[in-house]
Amino acid sequence: MPTPIRRWWQRRLTDPLLGLLRQGLTPHQLALTVVLGSACGVIPVLGLTTLTASFAALRLRLNVAATLLVAHLWSPVQLLLIIPLLRQGALLWSDQAPELTLEKLRYLFGHDLLAALQLLWQALLGALLLWAGASLVLGPVVYFVLRPLLARVMRSRAKVQAENGKTE
Repeated sequence: MPTPIRRWWQRRLTDPLLGLLRQGLTPHQLALTVVLGSACGVIPVLGLTTLTASFAALRLRLNVAATLLVAHLWSPVQLLLIIPLLRQGALLWSDQAPELTLEKLRYLFGHDLLAALQLLWQALLGALLLWAGASLVLGPVVYFVLRPLLARVMRSRAKVQAENGKTE
């Protein structure tokens, strides 16, 4: 009998990904789905994950459900990255930019709403710029590593099915 953690892991991650392999996606499509889903999954703005992942998948004619699955699996990482990216994004524009802290935001919202919104706007734009730069560097690397691995897995899976006389 599998452990509860193993059953959860298998039900939430392994089974859906194996289901995608059975849907006839090519290694290229599957690798691109993982890369785009991952990039959209860690975007430093809450609420944009579904919109960006769906748009990218539709635009590139990928499986939207698969892209959304991958993107939303990254939600815990997204939550961990938002604050550091916003802090670094605020510092990105200039050395004179005030540090983004909760105390600073409370003070600004209480005393100078315009300055608070300006600080958040700068932080958000900087965070998006950092995210885009990281995605443009890491995305192709992950794609070119993942594509041959997926091709090998799919070939071995097809070989096992052929040996067993199964067709799915």
